[in-house]
Amino acid sequence: MKLNQLFRLAVIAVLTAFSFVSTSNTALADYLSSEGMGGKYRYELWQSDNNTYYLKIWLQDASSGSRPYTTTSEFSSSRDALIYFDCNYAKRDLPECS
Repeated sequence: MKLNQLFRLAVIAVLTAFSFVSTSNTALADYLSSEGMGGKYRYELWQSDNNTYYLKIWLQDASSGSRPYTTTSEFSSSRDALIYFDCNYAKRDLPECS
């Protein structure tokens, strides 16, 4: 009976350790939030699991499978990211543009 209990404890310990290892290796995912165009450029707005946003920007005539012209750093909101695109790439005249 003691050998059986010892075996059960060993299996539980191994499974617990495996679950900790596999949980720590879980990849964070980014999600496409929106797409649009402005000026000579088009963008994809992406949201990360940590609730930050970034833009992938292409020239308007670039093929859909091409690498982005540029990828921005993180923004704290989708609004900030889109204002950045509008001011710097679409060249819109917005009050938020400095």
